[in-house]
Amino acid sequence: MSAPDDLPQAAASYRQNRFQVPPDAAELLFVRHGESEPALLDAPAPLVDGQSDPGLAPEGRAQAELVALRLASAGIDAIYVSTLRRTAETAAPLAARLGLVPRVEAALREVGLFRKMVSEHHPTAMRMWVQESFEVIPGAEPAAEFAARVRDAVARLAAAHTGQRVVVFTHGGVIGQVLALASGSRPFAFVTSDNGSISRLVVSGERWIVRGYNDTAHLEPPGQG
Repeated sequence: MSAPDDLPQAAASYRQNRFQVPPDAAELLFVRHGESEPALLDAPAPLVDGQSDPGLAPEGRAQAELVALRLASAGIDAIYVSTLRRTAETAAPLAARLGLVPRVEAALREVGLFRKMVSEHHPTAMRMWVQESFEVIPGAEPAAEFAARVRDAVARLAAAHTGQRVVVFTHGGVIGQVLALASGSRPFAFVTSDNGSISRLVVSGERWIVRGYNDTAHLEPPGQG
């Protein structure tokens, strides 16, 4: 029975709904590796494919444990690491908790940088920041090639894990490139993620949706988050 015409009609209501990951999408959680051992000129770390391969410092191992605590109940379906051991060592506590074997994705390796040069504010390193380009570092990977390998790796992981949540333990430069590709930002807008931080990306076909950057809540002392 319809209401009489002279009675007020209920106003239409349209709620704002929370974001839902599309069923055809993959959710990728990018974790920057924990703090690595200091670079020592008189005792350099071994090289892997021309890149320095230090292990984690004690602080980095502590960060890895906190990452594991944060993500242990997050419904993780797979874990990926790069070819460099600082990512594998950061992933180890979470992998042990979940009973998962990390898979190696070589395309997630870092851009090679001279840490001493960056730490000492060498003019070349300063020019890198001003120009927002790794290419100013002698022998650095061309920007277009770096972007292409990162784009391909993300697309490959997303296609392999539709409807799943995956943790990718990788490097600051890679995370910065992923989020720059997703957002169309300046090249270095996202390259300063903290060790042990979590950034989130949803990949649905050609759509890359940034859902979070540099989440460090799990690393903060109680009451300081």
